[in-house]
Amino acid sequence: MKKHILCLGDSNTHGYCADPADCADGALARFNEEERWTRLLQKALGEEYLVVEEGLSGRTTVFDDPLYEGLSALTYLYPCLKSHEPVSLLVIMLGTNDTKERIGANAYAIGLGMRRLVQKAQTVDCWGPNGTPNVLVIAPPAIGEGVKTSAVADEMGVGAVEKSRQVPAEYERVAAETGVHFLDANQVGCAFNQVDFMHLTREGHAALAAALAELIPTLL
Repeated sequence: MKKHILCLGDSNTHGYCADPADCADGALARFNEEERWTRLLQKALGEEYLVVEEGLSGRTTVFDDPLYEGLSALTYLYPCLKSHEPVSLLVIMLGTNDTKERIGANAYAIGLGMRRLVQKAQTVDCWGPNGTPNVLVIAPPAIGEGVKTSAVADEMGVGAVEKSRQVPAEYERVAAETGVHFLDANQVGCAFNQVDFMHLTREGHAALAAALAELIPTLL
């Protein structure tokens, strides 16, 4: 059986494209299979791996959004892991939506949300033959200053940029304390577009895929 790499994330894992000029299928507002990082990662890793996309726009770590249902990864985690078992590696890239003003969480609380999510994943009986949980936490790139004057300024609210900058340090600490792997996407060239300043460009998707293609084989 192939090694299952389960990628749990939000719109940047789903492949949302905010700039129609940056993706081949601009009318669909989604990067296609030749552009988004999960598919590029699959191509780079090869036939020994199965990269599973589990991206949902608006998804948070553990927080319920008061406006939209089903966005907490916590309530979805168990069926997701069990659906794709045996899981060789769970990749979690979440936190951007947690910074929304209406969620009411500071960076420290967002880190606690990731901790809770990781700890739950570690209890699920879904892992490979040796049964050892294997998790990679990715801190998403910090939201750009331009979001404050963009069309999504009200959606994100006050403080989102500042909190997003503090999240990587919180996630790195949580990863160390829970014994999981960590990657800061701010360090691998994951550029955001100049439309909403919080979604990856086509080049950003490629950069993330390249970094993960190099890292993941060392984690298995």
